[in-house]
Amino acid sequence: APNLPDTFQSYKMTMREVIMSRKRYPDEFKMEAVKQVIDRGHSVADVAGRLGMTTHSLYAWIKKYGPDSVEHNAKTDDQVEILRLKKELKRTLEERDLLKNRCRFNLSMQRFCSQSLLAF
Repeated sequence: APNLPDTFQSYKMTMREVIMSRKRYPDEFKMEAVKQVIDRGHSVADVAGRLGMTTHSLYAWIKKYGPDSVEHNAKTDDQVEILRLKKELKRTLEERDLLKNRCRFNLSMQRFCSQSLLAF
């Protein structure tokens, strides 16, 4: 017959896992937990313990959001596209400002020339 405290401990862990599996975490939270394991080198057990979750959940998140995941690669592609678009926007704004200044200069030169011609 199994020892009663061992059975109770096993039951307690099972209930904890059931309760923990009901929690919903935002994607940002999940990605940060994965970063703690992947980028910062913390153990899965340590991170899961500090966050009050099961190692099983954290391993699932690593599979979903880790460096080999489709989700991670899609985010990386999106970040590259955002960076490209920011550079393009900056260049476009600089070109616009240059054209505005050129137009102001041309307008002021036209006014100057027309006033000078009227003076003659």
